[in-house]
Amino acid sequence: MLPISIPSLDASAALAARERIDQLTKPVGSLGRIEELAERLAAVHGGLPPLYERRAIVVGAGDHGVTAEGVSAYPSEVTPQMVGAFLGEFAAINAFARVARAEVFVANFGVAGELPRHPRLLERSVARGTRNLAREAAMPDAHVDAALDAGIGAFADVEARVSPEIVALGEMGIGNSTSAAALICAFTGADAEDVVGRGTGVDDEALRRKQQVVAQAAARTAGGDWRRIVAELGGYEILGLAGVLLAAASKRVPVVLDGFIVSAAALVAQQIAPESIGYCIAAHRSRELGHAIALRHLGLVPLLDLDLRLGEASGAALALPLCEAASRMVREMKTFAQAGVSTASAPIEA
Repeated sequence: MLPISIPSLDASAALAARERIDQLTKPVGSLGRIEELAERLAAVHGGLPPLYERRAIVVGAGDHGVTAEGVSAYPSEVTPQMVGAFLGEFAAINAFARVARAEVFVANFGVAGELPRHPRLLERSVARGTRNLAREAAMPDAHVDAALDAGIGAFADVEARVSPEIVALGEMGIGNSTSAAALICAFTGADAEDVVGRGTGVDDEALRRKQQVVAQAAARTAGGDWRRIVAELGGYEILGLAGVLLAAASKRVPVVLDGFIVSAAALVAQQIAPESIGYCIAAHRSRELGHAIALRHLGLVPLLDLDLRLGEASGAALALPLCEAASRMVREMKTFAQAGVSTASAPIEA
């Protein structure tokens, strides 16, 4: 893996932001989580945060051999088809990105099928899909670093094109909720029954099969380090997104995390460089069962709870305007002194 250095969050900038926020023309604490978000963004930026005019969404794509176990309601062919939808700009993420004024890029980290050339397709493929994690390691050991480096390279591609001030992460890969669930179980110690959800909407029988696959695969990694865990269980897009996260944090760019699968990528990044999570913002809490467990392990509190479980960075896109709102609050509101507004009630005359 290429060397990555994560700078420390700027505690003095966070303190200055908090002091200013507490003097703004409003009751102290009245803007709740938006105040906390502004403080975090100041710590990331090293001063008052920008307005995030340059916004990028990176959707990591990859296929999974575990689909052979019947753990998904859709066939693997859907992965390249949905990548085509993203590039054609008619998927949910494209609609939400237009609202958020963000540019969507798709990073091919391991799609099995052919993809058309496109200016917003970042070709960083490591392999054409993983092996079946239910029966063997998902990838060779050498592919762990290769996939992380692919993510670092994908961020460099985006940086060269748009110099993003903020980046949102999403994913596409049939079968990847099984890989993500296994990673979350391995990293948090949670039971498969508490983590595995219906993903693409599998029926009860497929859900039980998926739980069994995840439990058995995660058990294989007991006592192993993070490299063994991700080689056994990971997806190329999950590792690639971990690389994007690390690269963005190294440049002091805030990272808005989408849902369940992206949280597994963040857990990988946490294992490699725990300080990188300080640069992350949890966009929302997914309806997928184990997402809350992953967020607790990351120490992140989601901004939204909209009962989403689509992926694609859909929830992350919806959170981007909140980051702009937090920045505008701390930058554009006046303090009581600046506005000439009294801060205390006059004493009542007898």
